[in-house]
Amino acid sequence: MAWDEWERLKADAAGRHSTQMELNQASTAAAEPGGGGGSGAGTLRHTGKPWIRAAQTAHDLRTSTAQAKRDLSTGHVGVASGAEGLSSLGALKAVLTSWEKRLATVRDECDALEPKLRGVARELGEVDARVGRKADAVDLPEPRRER
Repeated sequence: MAWDEWERLKADAAGRHSTQMELNQASTAAAEPGGGGGSGAGTLRHTGKPWIRAAQTAHDLRTSTAQAKRDLSTGHVGVASGAEGLSSLGALKAVLTSWEKRLATVRDECDALEPKLRGVARELGEVDARVGRKADAVDLPEPRRER
């Protein structure tokens, strides 16, 4: 794989994920009631969307990394037969092996990370539901009326 092709693959991947993920939603928290400002008024809100989006990014990166590894290997097929006797052949093979290992590591890490991120979104939603049920079960006395 030529260097310019690698740069194109990286640019394509970056273009698909140009939005920055904000796990704490800090940019929108101040605009929402109870989302910032420290007043204590409003409602705490949770969404699994950032976690799901991160999991999808891990999935996409795993897929594109696997494809890049295949392309890299395909690009080196036949190089050894046409370059016998060249001193750079050993270096070329070493670089290929190194990049194959790196890409495999990234692919495997993304493969392991995706289900964990999806699990966080699911678990936080379940915790929110349990806490909501517990809060709903609290019996509050009627407010006292002044005469």
